[in-house]
Amino acid sequence: MAKHGKKYLAASAKIAPGQSYSPEEALALAKETSITKFDATVEVHLRMGLDPRQADQQVRDVVVLPHGLGKTVRVLVFAQGEGAEKAKEAGADYIADSDEWITKIQNGFTDFDVAIATPDMMSKAGRLGRVLGPRGLMPNPKAGTVVPPDDLPRVIQEAKAGRVEFRLDKTANIHVPIGKVSFDTEKLYNNMAALMDAIKKAKPAAAKGSYIRKVTVTTTMGPGIRVDAVQAQNMSTKE
Repeated sequence: MAKHGKKYLAASAKIAPGQSYSPEEALALAKETSITKFDATVEVHLRMGLDPRQADQQVRDVVVLPHGLGKTVRVLVFAQGEGAEKAKEAGADYIADSDEWITKIQNGFTDFDVAIATPDMMSKAGRLGRVLGPRGLMPNPKAGTVVPPDDLPRVIQEAKAGRVEFRLDKTANIHVPIGKVSFDTEKLYNNMAALMDAIKKAKPAAAKGSYIRKVTVTTTMGPGIRVDAVQAQNMSTKE
């Protein structure tokens, strides 16, 4: 097992063992215990009371964080004709409108954060599953990233403003970034509140028992801070 460094151990010492903090306390503590020289990402990790092996207990959706993610989001759009024009006007960074683009991505080009496609381009984009799938970049109707041309401007703008996808993984956990350590606590709180609300709304009808079992806040390379799950589920954005 890897040993933690002095900075990590000093940061961990500020967290009471076994204590569950309120969302505000946890976020403030996450900022305080960040140990990186760069502007670290603040993340929320949830342990769900779901069985990821069951098709009717999957969770996958998107949320637009009110204060964004604090980073430049690069958007690639699979579109042709009218869709390509609308995507360009809306500020897409890359327009994949040819077989040359498909080959370029097949050869390893993944210098983008979000991929969006129009339905007529999914036959081509679908060939990129081995490249885009493992990176979470494959356009998917359930994630709202396969849309008609008229919806491209809205989806592109949302992606650049802080639209993030969340999904249940194979270990029944959900991991979502909610901003940067440089954000003030209230902005992080509002982003986390928006996320929690979206996750509650995405609850599968087949879910049984406790839906959200454990909530943890952490930063890049920082220690985990346990959040009171009941208070986390009762969060609401502040004006």
